[in-house]
Amino acid sequence: MRLLGTISADRPLLVVAVREEAAYLGEELPVLLTGIGKINAAAALATVLAGGRHPSEVVNLGTAGALRPGWAGTHTVTQVIQHDIDTPALFALTGRTYGAPLVVGKGDGPVLATGDLFVSDAAARDRLAEHADLVDMEGYAVATVAHRAGLPVRLVKHVSDEAGDGAGHTWRESVDDCARHLADWLRDQKW
Repeated sequence: MRLLGTISADRPLLVVAVREEAAYLGEELPVLLTGIGKINAAAALATVLAGGRHPSEVVNLGTAGALRPGWAGTHTVTQVIQHDIDTPALFALTGRTYGAPLVVGKGDGPVLATGDLFVSDAAARDRLAEHADLVDMEGYAVATVAHRAGLPVRLVKHVSDEAGDGAGHTWRESVDDCARHLADWLRDQKW
């Protein structure tokens, strides 16, 4: 975990998993580098917010795998789910819902599936494509922490790979270009 810059109530906090994804974001806004995965993302954001200063909103920028052919570009997510928790089974055991889908935007944007599995095989991709359009490893955790802190949250993902065979190799080759596109999206925003 590493916080670059200072959090203030009049600016958003950019939350990014790794420095490669944040390479071109500049120094105008604070950036929290969380590390990869749900636990790292949740722990880093909760720790920073527990420090007392809250941003105007939390913006999670990062790469995502496409779960269907033809998905490319930068997308603002409207709903995020966890793909590695069995919500119905936990409800049957406890009578409570854990891991319910979270609404994080308006409109008809994509559904993001978050889990600690880097999806790199066709069978896992096809299973997830039944419920979501994109897959990442931090979005649900960031959204959960932001919601619990009463902060608005946006999840903005640039497609890096097709979440199938060779996804790891493709991510390494595309992450720099993805970082440039995420920085372009950021520059177009009116804060």
